[in-house]
Amino acid sequence: MLIFRQLFDSTSSTYTYLLGDDESREAVLIDPVFEQFRRDRTLIAELGLTLVWTLETHVHADHVTGASLLRRRLGCGVALAATSGAEGADRYLRQGDRVAFGARYLEVRETPGHTNGCLTYVLDDRSMAFTGDLLLIRGSGRTDFQQGDAHAMFRSVRAQVFSLPDACTLYPAHDYRGLTATSVAEERRFNPRLGGQIGENDFVESMANLRLPHPKQMDVAVPANLRCGATSSDSADLADPAWAPLSYHFAGFWQIDPHVLAEIRDRVQIVDVREPEEFNGPLGHLHGARLIPLGELASRTGELDRARPIVAVCRSGARSAQAVVNLQKEGFTQVANLPGGMLRWRADGGEVEGGRA
Repeated sequence: MLIFRQLFDSTSSTYTYLLGDDESREAVLIDPVFEQFRRDRTLIAELGLTLVWTLETHVHADHVTGASLLRRRLGCGVALAATSGAEGADRYLRQGDRVAFGARYLEVRETPGHTNGCLTYVLDDRSMAFTGDLLLIRGSGRTDFQQGDAHAMFRSVRAQVFSLPDACTLYPAHDYRGLTATSVAEERRFNPRLGGQIGENDFVESMANLRLPHPKQMDVAVPANLRCGATSSDSADLADPAWAPLSYHFAGFWQIDPHVLAEIRDRVQIVDVREPEEFNGPLGHLHGARLIPLGELASRTGELDRARPIVAVCRSGARSAQAVVNLQKEGFTQVANLPGGMLRWRADGGEVEGGRA
């Protein structure tokens, strides 16, 4: 069985795709975004996968790839087009190559047009294809910089994508309207730039008149991506918190294990977000905990020291997780949840004040 996840970076409107083989647990990640490293690493771990390759559909101009960082942290290989001009990859791909993950593989199709190093990845059974910035949902990538070529794009789409089965689901690298996928049959019929009876000259003329502004991150992203995303600051930018050994949750926040909290609790602010009757009830509460019910937290953040780390606690870990998210929105940067809450704390033998045996 294929494991498949479509992930999204809202800043650059980039889709990242995780594909895994259920038997071997090997996986590949297409078009990772640097800033989403923690999200991707956490999902891979939660699903019990081993990342064997990161794959680029092209050298991106709107975000820095997370390929080099993932390689350093997870030990995977980095692969992209041989014609991309990028340095530092472990494998350079050409037409017809296969990238295996367990018993599954992606077939490589060279599809220049947006850049001269664009690739489309086709799943082994041709049920899915990942088109990068070549073919978008009812649209196409631009062709006005980075060796873009409208003639090449038209021919790539017609020869390499529209030749796939009608039911093949197409997944682009970007969408700016919240759309997630399309199909060969849909795009062949309804794409306003490339579908129906539209000819090559029609397409080329329309592309020459798009008049789009250049991507905001282009001057930073392209040089970095020509080094497979290697930057001088990546370790500092995405270093794990220094105040405690924490784990990152796929929902977007940090968590702390009870035994770690027991060792450092004198150095952190413990915020118990239960109601007063629970705080003083059978489960008891942690020594030094400050009671601020979740419903009051937004109006009482002034009681908290922004310079000291905060650990949020509740009965089961659910309300405290929401408290962490809310505190992050208020600008608190050193915040973690106690998963399992007081139930887990008590079960692990943690000391409490009050409560019953």
